[in-house]
Amino acid sequence: MHSVNLAEKFRLFDDYYSPKIAGELNDSYVKLVKLKGEFVWHLHEAEDELFLVVKGRLLLRLRDREVWVNEGEFAIVPKGVEHLPIAREEVHVVLIEPKSTLNTGNVRNERTVAQLDRI
Repeated sequence: MHSVNLAEKFRLFDDYYSPKIAGELNDSYVKLVKLKGEFVWHLHEAEDELFLVVKGRLLLRLRDREVWVNEGEFAIVPKGVEHLPIAREEVHVVLIEPKSTLNTGNVRNERTVAQLDRI
């Protein structure tokens, strides 16, 4: 067992919307991701998705409303809910989700990351 310094881990990469594995918890990964700009509309049919904002402010656009997630806050997008993450400035996020979760959910495109790097 060891502690993880989030600031140090976030300094190890610069790419956006490309989650990195920072730890494992039961059948889930603890992922770190930097966001900037607009992602893609998608949903996760079988998994809830937790967004914990470590730095910055994240907008989660849903089909019926918008949810702002500020630094130090988290939001959980329930499975089956279509969402669009938007970061007007760089945002650092911790994701806790099942190992099977694909970053683009039901969408496959150039932003899909099938093989995650460990940091």
